[in-house]
Amino acid sequence: MSRPAVCLVVAALAVMAGACAGSSSGSDDAAPPPVETLPPPPCQPAPLEERAAAVLIVGLPGVVSSDDPQVVEALDVGVGGIFVHRTNVKSAEQVAGLVADVRAGSRRPLVVSTDEESGRVSAFSVVVGRTPSARRLAAERPLEEVREFARQTGAALSRAGVDLDLAPVADLDDGPSGATIGDRSYSADPATASENAYAFAAGLADAGVRSAAKHFPGHGRAPGDSHLGRTSVTASLQDLGTTDLVPFRDLVNAGIPVVMLSHVDYSALDPDLPASLSPRAYQLLRSMGFRGVAVTDSVGMGAVGLRWGEAEATVMAVGAGADAVLSTDAGVARDMRDALVTAVQEGRLSEGRLDEAAARMTALAGGDAMATACQSPDLPELAPPPGTAAGPTPAPPTSGRLGG
Repeated sequence: MSRPAVCLVVAALAVMAGACAGSSSGSDDAAPPPVETLPPPPCQPAPLEERAAAVLIVGLPGVVSSDDPQVVEALDVGVGGIFVHRTNVKSAEQVAGLVADVRAGSRRPLVVSTDEESGRVSAFSVVVGRTPSARRLAAERPLEEVREFARQTGAALSRAGVDLDLAPVADLDDGPSGATIGDRSYSADPATASENAYAFAAGLADAGVRSAAKHFPGHGRAPGDSHLGRTSVTASLQDLGTTDLVPFRDLVNAGIPVVMLSHVDYSALDPDLPASLSPRAYQLLRSMGFRGVAVTDSVGMGAVGLRWGEAEATVMAVGAGADAVLSTDAGVARDMRDALVTAVQEGRLSEGRLDEAAARMTALAGGDAMATACQSPDLPELAPPPGTAAGPTPAPPTSGRLGG
């Protein structure tokens, strides 16, 4: 055999030996086959009835003890919150016991709300005594004292188990004291109203009670009483933007967690719908950066209840953008819940919209929003400045004026 042929044979054998060695080595050191990882199971929300009930806040008119049939009915429906009215408050000890019993009997964490504005709208007057109106507070006390007054009010509410006060009134009004808004307003001047509303909200926060700015986008101009029937505001959006909307915008920027929408019709939004049922009103509120809970005024009031009824108004409100629907009568809670369920089943209400509302309400109550509606909303908090209790009250953040 020639020398070149021998070289080729040797080289071939070397290659084969290396291949075999590599194969043997690979069999010993080869990584195990990859384990197939399965995606996590999809989130399963709570039953539709539970999600529908989560967005309801209902009153218990005249109830003073938890064995009342109205309490049994509200808890059976599974409402997301209750509203404490002045007829529920006989003493500090009695109302605290009532709220504690209702909470203990609920299948879900509850939002417990009340109307303690100070002045003539004072659900807890038996507990806190006679208090000055918002107009008097703004006129007679510096902001630091307004905040301290609200802190003391909030402390009384907190001891009773209340965690949401449907105050402050952010409307502008300097008309007759006894008008629908009247002296419930701090001032007709946007800056004064804004500063005092913020001070009141900050005082409540100091006591661990959340606040709700009302009645968006401003009730002060309305010539009539929405408790009784339809009333309208004809101001342009530009006009509202430089006046009525200013306190709400400032409170949103400051982290107000809840905003209540009025039952007033606004020709600049939806002339045939009150703000509480108007998609454009909720869009306007969200365009300000609000990411908290939007709640209606009570749908039993004449401006809504007499035109649509509470059950249909509930569907309209949630469809428009409400996260919570208030009724002062637990007797209609089942109809309200069932109307929402039927609307989703029939395709008249987006299930996604209901889930968004249920998640926000559940989060507000301190519950598990993910377990309820497969969402985890990040709600704003109007927290006191670090290291302060009722100290100096800074002015609320201001924003630019709405242009059109």
